[in-house]
Amino acid sequence: MTETCDLLIRGGTIVDGDGGEPFTADVAIRDGRIVSVGAFSGEAKVVIDAAGLTVTPGFVDIHTHYDGQAVWSEELSPSSSHGVTTVVIGNCGVGFAPCRAADHDRLIRLMEGVEDIPGVVMAEGLSWDWESFPDYLNALDARRHDIDVAALLPHSPLRVFVMGERGARREPARAEDLEQMRALTREALDAGAIGFATSRLLIHRTKAGENIPSYQADVEELKAIAGALRDADTGVLQMVLDAPFQSWSDELSHLLEVAETAGRPATFTLGTPNGGEPVWQDALRICEEANERGMTISPQVLPRPVGMICGFELSSHPFSLCPSYEAIAGLPLEEQLVHLRDPAFRAKLLAQAPHEGNPLAMMTRNWDWIFPLSDPPNYEPPAESSIGARARRRNAAPEEIAYDLLMNGGDGRGMLYATLGNYYRNRLDTVHDLINHPATVMGLGDGGAHYAAICDASYPTFLLTYWTRDRDGPKLSVAKAVQALSSRPAETMGLRDRGRIAPGYKADINIIDLNGLHLQAPYVRHDLPGGGRRLDQKATGFVATIVSGEVIRRSDEATGARPGRLVRGAQAVPA
Repeated sequence: MTETCDLLIRGGTIVDGDGGEPFTADVAIRDGRIVSVGAFSGEAKVVIDAAGLTVTPGFVDIHTHYDGQAVWSEELSPSSSHGVTTVVIGNCGVGFAPCRAADHDRLIRLMEGVEDIPGVVMAEGLSWDWESFPDYLNALDARRHDIDVAALLPHSPLRVFVMGERGARREPARAEDLEQMRALTREALDAGAIGFATSRLLIHRTKAGENIPSYQADVEELKAIAGALRDADTGVLQMVLDAPFQSWSDELSHLLEVAETAGRPATFTLGTPNGGEPVWQDALRICEEANERGMTISPQVLPRPVGMICGFELSSHPFSLCPSYEAIAGLPLEEQLVHLRDPAFRAKLLAQAPHEGNPLAMMTRNWDWIFPLSDPPNYEPPAESSIGARARRRNAAPEEIAYDLLMNGGDGRGMLYATLGNYYRNRLDTVHDLINHPATVMGLGDGGAHYAAICDASYPTFLLTYWTRDRDGPKLSVAKAVQALSSRPAETMGLRDRGRIAPGYKADINIIDLNGLHLQAPYVRHDLPGGGRRLDQKATGFVATIVSGEVIRRSDEATGARPGRLVRGAQAVPA
């Protein structure tokens, strides 16, 4: 009997996600699964000729915030535009479930502050057809998406759900609170949550500037919740630690104590400062020692600077906390330009000092770490191109340089790139070392959050272009880069049925023209609910992206296919 398949990818160069050498083969797909890798002589309903192209597993981004976008949109872009076929939401311990009706506005303000999602977007876009976390998973499951979604249970909504106002005010949890949080965590895991997420970070604040409910939660509270993961024998812990303001030793001691109680893997955000002592080495050493003791601790790293995009169309820039600009900030750009083009307004604004406000906005005047964002974008800009260096060469105030670059010849659409971290001594060499460390895992795309300030969901394309082809300095092999984008993050989150090209695995696949793969500059779209703005970023070179055997993107354009599903719980290695 002739073997048949639904889709045949013929003659491509296979980079299978295991880190081994590429090889040429056919990939046959049937019923959403890979059925063979090798020469295929049977019949196929659809054939894609991949000769001369690279065939990879679909990519997995384990740190996103599509908690809202997955409700109001079928496309989880920009991630799905860059080869990502599975995203994890609920990170940083923030999200929209569990939540009672009385707390809808509270969680909107929380997400508005922590993840820079405009309140009007959430107010219009969220349907709130859920209360419990299982209800929320069911709501996601009922919706169509282009790619798969897996969810962590977020700590802050859980705390408010159980403790009400006491939880929002960060009061200590009582014994009955701990018991209920543990029970609800077990309920969430049984319904399909892939773990639990929390944040201890000082600058994670509500719109009003208040610390989020999970900030400095007692370790006994976290251990009580961790007990549910131990009882269920499933799930991953995700934490954002307060290491920028505390020591790695102190912060990781909390993580390790909770992870030991859970007996489960854990992951946390790891970045580097731009200068000073290499303190992140302490974090790596602690992780190495813990993993040698039998734990599984995986620091998450981003393969480029932790950066923020600044512009008059965006949420932050060097003048956004100045009184004169605040008076026009709510206007559409074209109306702002009436003032911004006025020499008298320019002089007045340049003379003003910003007041205290949003922590990210306050970081937009570190002039030696802010650079013009070019097209194509340069994410490893030389020190001499910074605003500070340009100002010194011209004997001018850095505010003048920044203003003129933002004005971009008068259209007001210039963008600056503020490198907040991960840019040690103006190089990415340290990031290269982090990427290659055996304990680390790639992540931190943050898609669905910081809509008008960050566009890091494009990092898979950046990794495959800059780190394997274009960089002047240490590079990665294509095989290593693909492994970092696919099997490594999938395994970290217990999603072991994807991230590889091998028989039995989920047919999530990218077909890429590596020579033609290029990352374009970010741009502003107004396609969120209520006409809200967001940064988007396109790439060229993705010939096809396939989810569960269906082509969701072809030649860098969406096909309209919606095979994406909610992933409930950990997934086993295919038999």
